[in-house]
Amino acid sequence: QVQLVESGGGLVQAGDSLRLSCAASGRTSSTYAMGWFRQAPGAEREFVAAISKYGASSHYADSGKGRFTISRDNARNTVALQMNSLKPEDTGVYICAASGRLATMTAPDYWGQGTQVTVSS
Repeated sequence: QVQLVESGGGLVQAGDSLRLSCAASGRTSSTYAMGWFRQAPGAEREFVAAISKYGASSHYADSGKGRFTISRDNARNTVALQMNSLKPEDTGVYICAASGRLATMTAPDYWGQGTQVTVSS
């Protein structure tokens, strides 16, 4: 079992930056690839970014390329999402996820509860 707890969300203005963090407990986080998803009101949950077990590989949705950076610290069992140049369309609940492999991040094994990010124009 893995428990995931997100933090760092908030209300920001367009163009601002925000850094989200996800703390993992239970099985060591290096056992899992980690990812971030988001869900806007009335919309389906969508993939944002993912990183492999030891950080060698990362993938991003087109919406975040060049603006978002995912990183992990396996010694601290944490994964972060640095978001720059935020836009109103980035608004949503950001949810941390863990999957056995990067390739299976489309169907993660574990989900966090999420942290709200609101970007005002």
